[in-house]
Amino acid sequence: MICVWPQYIDKNLTLSEGRKIAKKYAVKEPSLSEIEHALKKLKLPYNIQKEKSYPGKWYKHSGRILVESDKTKLDLLKEISLKVKEKRK
Repeated sequence: MICVWPQYIDKNLTLSEGRKIAKKYAVKEPSLSEIEHALKKLKLPYNIQKEKSYPGKWYKHSGRILVESDKTKLDLLKEISLKVKEKRK
């Protein structure tokens, strides 16, 4: 299981604030629904937990998604981000 927080692919955040991928791959303010749409396109099983709060911003319920994948976390995050960009065009 890979835990995906929207902060991991948020272009507006720094690496120390939680972004995990390079800015060229990241998107501005990704939503849980956009990430869910990307995972559906990638045909990966997932479980959404909307009530969860990112540890760095415990006061904001951003939610997270648990994904079943054989890929590395960074590869998965890049693929999700590219699918979100694709949808936004």
